Amino acid sequence: MTSKRPTQDRRHAIRRAEDAGSGHLHKLVELGIALSAERNHDRLTERILLEAKDLTNADGGTLYLVGEDRRTLHFKIMRNDTLNTALGGTTGTPVPFPPLALYNAETGVANHNNVATHVALSANSINIADAYEAEGFDFSGTKKFDAGTGYRSKSFLTIPLKNFTGEVIGVLQLINAQDEDGTVIPFSASIQPLVEALASQAAVAIDNQQLMHAQRVLMESFVGVLAGAIDAKSPYTGGHCQRVPELAMMLAKAASDSTDGPFADYTLSEEDEYELRLGALLHDCGKVTTPEYVVDKATKLETIYDRIHEVRTRFEVLRRDAEIAMLKAQLAGADVAETEADFAARCAQLEADFAFIAECNIGGEFMAPDKIEKITAIAEHTWTRTFDRTIGLSWEEANRLEAAPPPPAPATEKVLEDRVDHIVGVYNRGELYNMCIQRGTLTAEERKVINDHIVLTQQMLERLPFPRQLKKIPAIAGNHHEKINGTGYPNGLTGDQMGVSEKIMAIADVFEALSAADRPYKTPKKVSECVKILSFMKKDQHVDADLFELFLTSGVYRQYAEASLQPSQLDDVDITQFLTVRAAE
Repeated sequence: MTSKRPTQDRRHAIRRAEDAGSGHLHKLVELGIALSAERNHDRLTERILLEAKDLTNADGGTLYLVGEDRRTLHFKIMRNDTLNTALGGTTGTPVPFPPLALYNAETGVANHNNVATHVALSANSINIADAYEAEGFDFSGTKKFDAGTGYRSKSFLTIPLKNFTGEVIGVLQLINAQDEDGTVIPFSASIQPLVEALASQAAVAIDNQQLMHAQRVLMESFVGVLAGAIDAKSPYTGGHCQRVPELAMMLAKAASDSTDGPFADYTLSEEDEYELRLGALLHDCGKVTTPEYVVDKATKLETIYDRIHEVRTRFEVLRRDAEIAMLKAQLAGADVAETEADFAARCAQLEADFAFIAECNIGGEFMAPDKIEKITAIAEHTWTRTFDRTIGLSWEEANRLEAAPPPPAPATEKVLEDRVDHIVGVYNRGELYNMCIQRGTLTAEERKVINDHIVLTQQMLERLPFPRQLKKIPAIAGNHHEKINGTGYPNGLTGDQMGVSEKIMAIADVFEALSAADRPYKTPKKVSECVKILSFMKKDQHVDADLFELFLTSGVYRQYAEASLQPSQLDDVDITQFLTVRAAE
C-alpha cells in the first residue's frame, strides 16, 4: 500500500507558499497606499528600506538617490542589524560616505565597476549570491570594510528605482538575506520580483514627492521674485514685502504657541504656515500696477520730480522783476533810499511766502483752513512768462494743451495754478489743488489709486487656481486693510468675517509701515510711538484687540524691532498701559 505522506507534505508546502505569496501581495498593496500618503521625505525613504529588509529578511541595506546632475549616486539611508548601524533618515545622523560617481570625471566613461552604479546606469537588477566570488564588479571596498569590522558581506540584491517614465532615480541595495535560523543565504529568485514591485512603488512615491517639492520651491521662488520686484520698483519701500511676512510669521507662531487665552485652540500646521507665508508675500502684489511716483509721493507737488523747484524759480523771477523795477525807478530819478526800502520789503514778503509754500509742501500734519486761505492768496501772485511753453513737449502733453492753449508770450501767469492740462487720466496735478491737501501728500484720486492696489491684489490672486490647501491665500493677501468694525476696504468685512491669519496680516502691515525707516514722507518713528498708534487703532476697532495684546505680551514687537529697525528707533515701551482693558476684565 502506497504511503500518502509525500503527497500531503507537498500539498502543505504548496499551501504555505501560496499563503506566503498572498501575504506578500497584501503587504505590497498596504505599502503602496502608505508610501503614496507619506509626505515626509526622510520617513518615506527610511520606510522603503526597512520594508524591503523585512520583506526579504535581509540583515542590512542601503538606499541611494541619483543626484540632480545625473552623474552621482548619493547615500540616503543605511541600516545593518548585526553592526547596529542606523544612518540617514529620521536618525538625524547623515551617511558620512561621499556619493558614488556614475561617470569618470576625466574620461566621462560610465562606471560599471560598482554594482550600485551599474544598476543605476543599466536599470537592471543584480542578484549576487556571494560578493567574494562574484565576477565583473569591484568589491574591494566591501572586503576592506569587512576586514575592519569583522563583518562578512555575502549576498547582495541590488534593484533600480524607476519612475513612471522609466528613468532611474535611485537604487535599493539589500545585503545578506537570512533564513529562519539567521544563516546568511542568497536572495531567492522568487522574492526578487516582489522587491522589484516594492521598488517600483517606492520610485513613484519618491518621484511624486520630489515633483511636489520642486513645485513648492518653484511657487515660493516665483512669489518671492514677484514680491522682490514690487519692492525693487520703489527705492523707498524696498523690503516691505519681505518684512511683513517675517512679522506675520512671528505673530502667528506666538498665537500657535499659546496654551491659554483666546488663542489656546489656535494651531499653525506646516501647511497653514506655508499658506500664510505665501499670502503675506503676495499681500501687495497689486502694487505692480501702481505708479511709483504715487506710492513714493513725498511732497504735495511731487510727480516724477518735486515741482517746488518750478515754484521757487517763479519766486526768483518775481524777485528779479522787483530788483529791475527798483533800478529803473532809480534811473528815472526816484529816491534811492525809498526804492531800496520798498525792494527789501518786497523781497522779505516773497521769501516769507515761498517759505510758507515750501513748509506746506511737506504735508506732515493737518492743514487748517486758515493755512489753505493763505496758500490761495499767495497763489494770486503773478509773474511774466516770456518764453513759449508749447514747444519741446511730448505728443501726449502737447495734446492735453490743445484743450486750453496757453496765451502767447509774454503772458502773465500765477505762481500756483490749476490748469486744464494738469488733468492727466485719473490724476489732478493742479498745483493749487495739491498744495491744499489737508493731510499728508496724496490727493483723493492718488489715495484711491493706492487703495485700489488691494482690489487688484484680490482680482489677480482669485484668477489663480490655488490647490485646496492654499485656497485662503487671496483672503490672507487681500484683506489686510479690512477693519474689525467693518469700516475697512475693499469689502468692509467685520472681525467675525475674518480669519486669524487675515487679522495677523492687518497688524503686521500697519506696524511695518509705522516703523519703517525707508519712507520719504516721514521720519522713522520710535517703537513706543508705533505701539501707541497701534493701541489707538485697537481702541477704534481697526485691529483685533486680542492679537494686539498678544503682539505685546509675547514680545513679538520687540523681537521684530531689534531685528529690523534702526538702533535709534529702539526705546523702552511700558506695555502695561496698553493692557488695562484686559486687566480690568
